[in-house]
Amino acid sequence: MRHAVLAGLGAAVPEQRIINAMLAERMDTSDEWIRSRTGIAERRRVGPEESTSDLAVAAGRRALDSAGGEPVDAVVVATTTPDHTCPATAPTVASRLGLGTVPAFDVAAVCSGFIYGLFTAAGLIAQGGARRVLVIGAEAFSTIINPDDRTTAPIFGDGAGAVVLRAGDEREPGVLREFALGSDGSLADLIIVPAGGARQRSSGKPAAPDDHYFQMQGKRVFMHAVLRMEESSREVLRRTGWDTSSVDLLVGHQANVRILHAVAERLGIPAGRAFVSLGHYGNTSAASIPLALDEAASTGALKAGDRVLLTAFGGAVTWGSVALQWPDLAA
Repeated sequence: MRHAVLAGLGAAVPEQRIINAMLAERMDTSDEWIRSRTGIAERRRVGPEESTSDLAVAAGRRALDSAGGEPVDAVVVATTTPDHTCPATAPTVASRLGLGTVPAFDVAAVCSGFIYGLFTAAGLIAQGGARRVLVIGAEAFSTIINPDDRTTAPIFGDGAGAVVLRAGDEREPGVLREFALGSDGSLADLIIVPAGGARQRSSGKPAAPDDHYFQMQGKRVFMHAVLRMEESSREVLRRTGWDTSSVDLLVGHQANVRILHAVAERLGIPAGRAFVSLGHYGNTSAASIPLALDEAASTGALKAGDRVLLTAFGGAVTWGSVALQWPDLAA
């Protein structure tokens, strides 16, 4: 059976930086309050006429260049903020990247979207449907956040990260070794945008203004995120045959520094091995893990041969983890 091997990596963020002091000028919050509860100092925001596909194209192009510029056979875009409800964003991204008529589709698993995208792409490669797949996590989350909501506006940012997967051998560095994914739809109301979908539109009732914005039950999300990320990480390590002490870098979904450290502590991984990039990006949902990988590789925190554990938790609710040994590639 063919296996999916990481062959390229890229990222992109908008130019506009929003620091905590800028938020404190117009809402009841402060730099100290935001940092102490989330670990976030700033985040990026898309500008006028800038959208998810713009970020996805920029990150995708860099990942393709990192992988040597060879064409891919499919494109998977993980996003919660597509350019349009219909059509999907991935075909637009593929076209703008000059990839012709390759199959391209979106994956919607909120903050777990990139892990789900990797899982989907690995399946395409394993069953022979593709030899090379571009997987992108891209979000313009600021477009669905109430700018005056102190519970969500300080947390989320915009950005994109991408990888190229190629068919290879299970013994190669960079192979995606094992996955563990799950979901629990009974908890769908923990993270939700109530309006805009078929459920609200078919109700015959007008949506309240706030229902068009992202809503989250923060305390319950925190509890479930730590639990599910720990569980799926342990399952992946069990299947891979790795002990937690052998994990060189834990790259979790960059939601909250306290979540990242809590997961690391419960797994017995030193906090210093839990990579944190959310301080300057915020929570970029499906883009957070590939953005973190790009930064870790660029800064030397991630080196060829390192054992890496990726884990995420998102809306619906969904979760997932994957293990790999880092290859020698340029970020």
